[in-house]
Amino acid sequence: MIKSKAIVFLLCLVLFGAIASNGLLAQETRRLNIFIWSEYIDPDVITDFEKTHNVRVRLDFYESNEEMISMLQTGRQGAYDIIVPTTYFLPALINLNLIQPIQKELLPNFKNLDPNFLNVDEDPGNRFTVPYQWGTSGLAVRSADPAEFEPTWELLFKPALDKGNFIMFDTARDAIGGALKFLGYSANTIDPAQIKEAGELLIKTKNQPTFLSFNNGVDGLANVVGRVASIAQVYNGEAVKAAMEDPEIRYLTPREGCEIWLDVFTIPKGAANVETAHEFLNYLLEPEPAAKMAYYSKYATPNLKAMEFIPPEERDDPGIYPPMEMRQKMEYYKDLGLNGRLYEETWTFVKSR
Repeated sequence: MIKSKAIVFLLCLVLFGAIASNGLLAQETRRLNIFIWSEYIDPDVITDFEKTHNVRVRLDFYESNEEMISMLQTGRQGAYDIIVPTTYFLPALINLNLIQPIQKELLPNFKNLDPNFLNVDEDPGNRFTVPYQWGTSGLAVRSADPAEFEPTWELLFKPALDKGNFIMFDTARDAIGGALKFLGYSANTIDPAQIKEAGELLIKTKNQPTFLSFNNGVDGLANVVGRVASIAQVYNGEAVKAAMEDPEIRYLTPREGCEIWLDVFTIPKGAANVETAHEFLNYLLEPEPAAKMAYYSKYATPNLKAMEFIPPEERDDPGIYPPMEMRQKMEYYKDLGLNGRLYEETWTFVKSR
């Protein structure tokens, strides 16, 4: 009887030790909360980081910079450790005191980045940002005949072409920016007459019978994939991925020029896991994880060391890495300060007509 009690006691000790050990491990598992564009981060890379760094990563998604900033302004910036804005939204994030400086001493892999994507006007010295990926916004088209669609904004703004149903971006800078490039103006103009002309063009465009809606890039592309629309204004990576699955889909970079953009990592004010955030960023700056991210998203990486891990067919794809002669016609959207109201007021007028 004594022997049996001893065995029971030992079993209880083992069980208690296992419970205590599991509880300790659970406590030691760190957290990282990321707010990012949908379909923009390779789940396998996240899993690898979780396993090798004992971190549990939670992802929340948004579909526009405006949506992201709106969420942060409601007091949720402390809920996230990393966000991924486009550079022209940085002045708003900085002025609203929504982000904090990067601690570059914790990022030894920062040296892997291409200097061409550092020191952007909105963040000299990369005080707040770490470049993530870059790309363009143009047009996704569906056709069995590759010669049917020319790479031009005329597909949207010249009704006589009538190439089928089409969808445009549902944001002021993107929709007005496309109209401005078609008209031969800068996508960053602050000339009220030029912006007004672009707005009037958009009103005529939305009243065409083949115009379906203003939408985000993901939903617009889904309508092209689903054969509801023939043309949609999209981000290049999404269209390139769709084209790999459906040979009738192509991504077109308008010859008049279009937006070129750079998305960056930054850390919100009040982030609970700042050290872990830097650990994650430094991991993504390693060549192979950076290349995996680019391969997954079909956007371009600003990581020079990662380029040797990018398949040649993707490095040579102008839809992902446009050649310099194409890039010379592209523009980064700039923060326009108070002049940005010209776009918002025009956009409100367009949507109401």
